[in-house]
Amino acid sequence: MAFDGLFTFAMANELKKLITGRITKIHQPNALEIVLHIRANGENYKLLCSIHPSYARVHLTEQSIDNPAEPPMFCMLLRKHLEGGFIHAVQTDAFERIITLDVESKNEIGDQVFRKLTIEIMGRHSNVMLIDSDSNKIIDSLKHLPPTINSYRTVLPGQQYIAPPAQNKVNPSTVSEDELQLFFAEEKTAKDIVSHFKGFSPTHAEELLHRLKQGEIVNTFKTFLNEIITGAFPTYLEADKKTYFSPTKITHLNGKETTFDNLSSLLDRTFFARAERDRVKQQAGDLERWLLNELSKLNLKLKKLQKDLDHASKLDKFQLYGELLMANLYQFEKGMKEVTVTNYYSDNGEQITIPISERKTPVENAQSYYTKYNKAKNALIMINEQMTKTKNEIQYFEMILAQVGQASPADIEEIREELAEQGYLRMRATKRKKKPTKPSPEQFMSSSGIAISVGKNNKQNDYLTFKLAKKTDIWLHTKDIPGSHVVIHSNDPDETTLFEAATLSAYYSKARESSSVPVDYTEIRQVKKPNGSKPGFVIYFEQKTLYVTPNEEIVLKLKKK
Repeated sequence: MAFDGLFTFAMANELKKLITGRITKIHQPNALEIVLHIRANGENYKLLCSIHPSYARVHLTEQSIDNPAEPPMFCMLLRKHLEGGFIHAVQTDAFERIITLDVESKNEIGDQVFRKLTIEIMGRHSNVMLIDSDSNKIIDSLKHLPPTINSYRTVLPGQQYIAPPAQNKVNPSTVSEDELQLFFAEEKTAKDIVSHFKGFSPTHAEELLHRLKQGEIVNTFKTFLNEIITGAFPTYLEADKKTYFSPTKITHLNGKETTFDNLSSLLDRTFFARAERDRVKQQAGDLERWLLNELSKLNLKLKKLQKDLDHASKLDKFQLYGELLMANLYQFEKGMKEVTVTNYYSDNGEQITIPISERKTPVENAQSYYTKYNKAKNALIMINEQMTKTKNEIQYFEMILAQVGQASPADIEEIREELAEQGYLRMRATKRKKKPTKPSPEQFMSSSGIAISVGKNNKQNDYLTFKLAKKTDIWLHTKDIPGSHVVIHSNDPDETTLFEAATLSAYYSKARESSSVPVDYTEIRQVKKPNGSKPGFVIYFEQKTLYVTPNEEIVLKLKKK
């Protein structure tokens, strides 16, 4: 995958539809992302700018991204300078990975001012900067870069904006035919193309070489470049357990190919799950580590309890020894270390040797085995109770861990609240008390137009199953696998809706990466919550089972915008 200079140029062309648009809202979901809401040509758009070291990108998105209760300082600054402003231009510089929005807005006293929002898409060096157009000075940036880190340019408020150092490469859109013929006169590698032309990543270089083998140099080069910069065939490809995306078809690799209407839809598909997962990691990394630590301690406890159980399970032998000693008191006396007697309880009546204490009388030795038997019997009851409790806690924490893995950032806070209510965690101190809100399960719409709800944590699961759903609605859950409660809001869904809901159930479960996942379904009236059970635990009856394979494309298609 690569958001290279070619892709950047194509994306800038796609974003030109925002010109004359008005910036109505600005949000900063986290330290790495900015979202601009823009009203342009009668349509509403959301422009996502991400400086994630692995997923840096700029594109229009249809995904909902949760925002913090209090906006960060950089977000407040952008609102002050850009909200209500109009986009005059969308610019990029000759296949460099930089996109700039020229914005006309007004300052505090109503005077007209011009600002630039510059997004540099350069892996771990990516940044978003607000620049004063008249003075070319940086107002502020998402990441600061003092001179001690970079001697070439300083990225701090008040400093002159200096573009990243230009690469001394050939502009592919202005190269002459003679230069092309001369360059490709000798056999080239992808590395040669990347080093010679601006904007090329190894993937696009490999694609160009593959096409050149099948056609004339100049026409093939120009056709390829034109397809790229116009975003002719936005393509998502899964090949060799890797994913690739490009503004044009990727013909040098064989795999599962999906085409999209535009580049923004392509990137939404490409980063849908991984970007969401990364947002959750930023917010819930400590929670995930805590859960893994608790599970490790509980599994160790279970092993120790199993050893204790094996030892306590010898109680039948203690009882047998005691009874045989009582029946054979006449055969031994104090001072003996062992006694051999006939086992009357065996069908064969074999001889059995019983260890005894030489310091005790025969009766005392028999009584000591009865005492051991009673202790083991009581211990067995306690150990079984502890094992049941430990297994339940392991099951609960595994379920919570699976939910953290599938959660959105908004779901994480509800998971923390649940663990606090169960006495496992302390609630985090907040500056202001939040008003209690109802859990909000994820909403989907089947291809047949039937509403489907998915609980992303236990609070949502219990609310969805026992309060929101009707008794006649259809309930789904992965069979014997931690996962979400899924409800089809219909008492008679068609087969397509049932299949899609089962796919959602498999996707939002621990079996997301598996195939042929069993999913049970039944009516809500058949789902019960045992007394005293932890949140999210249910039992259900009269279920049927479907087998489905989780499919991210189906999930993305069904998700309500």
